[in-house]
Amino acid sequence: MIKVFKHENGVTTSAEGVDPAWLDPGKNILLWVVMDNPTPEEARLLSDVFHIHELSIEDALNEIHHPKIESYGDYLYLILHGIDFQARQHRFQTKDVDFFLSPKFLITVHHGKSRSIDKLTGICARNSQLLGEGTAALMHRVIDALVDNYRPETDKLKERLDRLETEVFEKPNPKLARQILDFKRDVASLRQVVLPQRDAVGRLARREFPVITEQLAYRFRDVHDHLVRLSDEATFFQDRISGILDAHLSAVSNQLNSVMKVLTLISTIFLPLTVLTGMYGMNVTLPHMPGGDPWQFWWVVGIMVALSASMIAYFRSRGWI
Repeated sequence: MIKVFKHENGVTTSAEGVDPAWLDPGKNILLWVVMDNPTPEEARLLSDVFHIHELSIEDALNEIHHPKIESYGDYLYLILHGIDFQARQHRFQTKDVDFFLSPKFLITVHHGKSRSIDKLTGICARNSQLLGEGTAALMHRVIDALVDNYRPETDKLKERLDRLETEVFEKPNPKLARQILDFKRDVASLRQVVLPQRDAVGRLARREFPVITEQLAYRFRDVHDHLVRLSDEATFFQDRISGILDAHLSAVSNQLNSVMKVLTLISTIFLPLTVLTGMYGMNVTLPHMPGGDPWQFWWVVGIMVALSASMIAYFRSRGWI
């Protein structure tokens, strides 16, 4: 699906398609083309009308790419990632948004629902100033909205981390290992996206490209600061969850050692008792205790109780139980 917004003479209107004449340098026309899951026929607009390089078109049509920024002379090609709100619960997931930026046009390509772009397309249809500020300013608004959506997700990650930490120390359970590893995977996904995204936006903030004015550079610096904080939090999450995993493995190991200690003590106590009952169960003549046959059973029981009590007392004296 393609949406086209055309800004001319201070007015922004929707258009059914793109007239190549609108891209004439002499025309005072700005365009925003929004592509949502473009078909091969719709994607031909990029090459036939805007003359986008085939390699960047190929990257834009693929759904999974790391954030990056490249200059193709007349335009910039930028890949950033936004939050995938359709991902299953308790799973951090992103999807890429591709930008083609020139002084005359902004093209965004995304796959599936994008809250940031949907919100801004709704505003653009009502407010001509949005596109009237320029294509680079519009791209900043889209990027700023994408980055702002990270904050609620990182807050959720922090809440999950606090909950895991509490459970590890208060209610250690071997099943927590799966939750901890799932969280490590989410944090790794966050780091994998935020770090290159920070570098890409940093190049915009440093005005490495002529299309970025000084005033826009200040705006991109603010976005870059947000990404720096996100990358710092991702690093902090990574260190903290690694410590929690070590603590969990230690707690599970201690539980196992406690169980093994109890079983070992039980086996040690029953070993001499087994020897004693085995001897008196043999079909041979054994020495009899005083009191005759009726008392032999009670003598054996008494000896077993005395052995058990003395072994338990010894274990206590050594601090083993």
